[in-house]
This record gives sequence, C-alpha cells and structure tokens, in this order.
Amino acid sequence: MRKLLSLLIFFLFQSNGNAQEFNCKATVIAPQVANQDPRIYKSLENAIMQFMNTRRWTNFNYGPQERIDCNFLITVSSQPSIDRFEGSMQVNYSRPVFGTDYLSPVFEIVDNDVSFQFLEGTQIEFTPDRYISALSSLMGFYAYFLLGADADTYGSNGGSDLYGIAQQIVSNAQNASEPGWKGSEGNTTNRFWLIDNQLQAVFRPFRELLYTYHRQGFDQMGTDPANARKAIAAGIEKLRTVHQAKPSSYNLQVFFNAKYNELVNLYKPADPQEKGKILNTLTFIDPGHIQQYQKMVAGS
Repeated sequence: MRKLLSLLIFFLFQSNGNAQEFNCKATVIAPQVANQDPRIYKSLENAIMQFMNTRRWTNFNYGPQERIDCNFLITVSSQPSIDRFEGSMQVNYSRPVFGTDYLSPVFEIVDNDVSFQFLEGTQIEFTPDRYISALSSLMGFYAYFLLGADADTYGSNGGSDLYGIAQQIVSNAQNASEPGWKGSEGNTTNRFWLIDNQLQAVFRPFRELLYTYHRQGFDQMGTDPANARKAIAAGIEKLRTVHQAKPSSYNLQVFFNAKYNELVNLYKPADPQEKGKILNTLTFIDPGHIQQYQKMVAGS
C-alpha cells in the first residue's frame, strides 16, 4: 500500500530517473482549430507525459501498483500563433481500492483558463520555487494538488505539505499574464480558489472525508460493506458545515462530479432508512446531482 505522505516530506526536483508517483496519460484535441498540424499536438502530449511520469516529485519510491492514475485532456479552442494555445483542460484522478483492481474516482476537474506557449519537440522545464512558464506551472500545480489529494486519502489531512507547494506555484504566478492564477479575476472556479479553499480551516471536514471515504470506507468494503457505507455516510454528513459556509464551492463540485455515480451504486443495496438519510444529505450539499441520487432510492 502506498506510504502515508503525512510524514515530513523532503522533495526532490530532478527531472531524471525512473517514473515514481504518476501514471499519467495526456491527450490533446483541437476540434475547432482549422488546418492544425497534428504533430504539434502529439509532441505536446508526449512532453506532458514525460514531465508527469519521469520527474521525481517526492522522495518516496512508488511501486508500479502504487502510482497515481490520472488523465489530462486538453481541448484547444484557439491557436493564435504556432506556439500559443488556448482552451480548457480536464483532469481526472482515480485511487486504487485496497485488495481489488477497482479504481475509485476522486476528482474530476475542468479548468477553463488554459493558455500557454509550447514549441514542438521541447521539454517542459519546471521548478516549484519560481515561475518559468504558464505550461510548466499549470502542470506542476495539478501534479502537487493531486499528490496532496492522494495523500489525504491515505492519512487524515496528510497532504498539507504537498498542497503548500501547489499554493506556492500559484503565488509565483501572480504576475503572469495568463488567466486562472489570481483570486481577483472574479472567477471562483480557478486554480487560485481550488487550492485556497483546500487549505482553509472550513474545508477540514472535506479533507477528512477524503480519508474516511477511501481508507475507512472503500478499502474496507471487501470485509465489512455495511460499516464501510456507514463510515462514508458519516463523513459526508460533516460536509453540511462546509456547504453552509461555502455554498456550491468549487472543491465540492469537483469531488461530487467524480463521485456521484459511485455513490449511487454504493447505496443501492442499503436499506431504505439508510438510503433516505444519505439522500437527504446529498440533496443538501450536492443539489446538482439530485436526479441521479434519486435513482439510488429507486434502485434503478
């Protein structure tokens, strides 16, 4: 099982060595860009996967079965010049469930403020303590955010140090011309607010849920599914305080966009009283998926 990352972490920033933390797949599409050269997009895909999968992000050695599964889908909507790309990026991250081959989705993020430069055949240069380019900061930010989230699922609030590096990357990008880095942009669903929320005290129950849901819930599903469901429901119930303080927060949206189908399937076999209680809670904190949660009660 993956080592708990709640211990003191000493980070290594070398880009050489074998793959350590990530099993990342990158895809770049440009359905709205006319006369695009597919070679540049393939080169970008390869550069992102090399960046994510060959860089050593922490000082822990991850086995092949321990690496973090994630997918990056960049949709280029505009290419003002041969080396300038604008569009969106979808980030999906899943965590293995202990004793099974099942991958539990943890986050599904759609970043609509993607803008960067990239030249075909180049590598992505990065260091977390200074801003080099929009692309390297973008990928570095999500790398450390996912590492923090993954650590939270293995140890309660275990990802704080990793989130701290993600926040430093945001801080270093405050003078960048590209969008998505500033709290003053009037957009509460950008990278600034994603990491700012994650580290606020009011979101502590949410980070504790990441541990409860996965370590005390799904990792125990094979031996005691009834108690595992109860643990997950109790953790979700604590999100009421988060929702009351930060209604429809970006972080909860990201989480439940990934989890709603899993939750429906999880509670279908539960007894009517248990279903009714969790439905009441989910309807309050995640109203965007009410119709899907009602299928849980109907058993369909």
